[in-house]
Amino acid sequence: MPKLKTHSGAKKRFNLTKSGKVKRARAYKSHILTKKDTKRCRRLRTTAYADGTNIDAVKKMIPYK
Repeated sequence: MPKLKTHSGAKKRFNLTKSGKVKRARAYKSHILTKKDTKRCRRLRTTAYADGTNIDAVKKMIPYK
């Protein structure tokens, strides 16, 4: 079977945990932070896990991680 290509955007955005969960960063943290309160910005810093409906698609994009 030939090698699979890794999706360049996905490899920068997702990581796999040892148990196989897909780890991701939260959205809305890049700009226009002045109107977002401190509590919200702090919460956006934490990592999250990808939704169950997307896990198979993400794992296909990052086959060697």
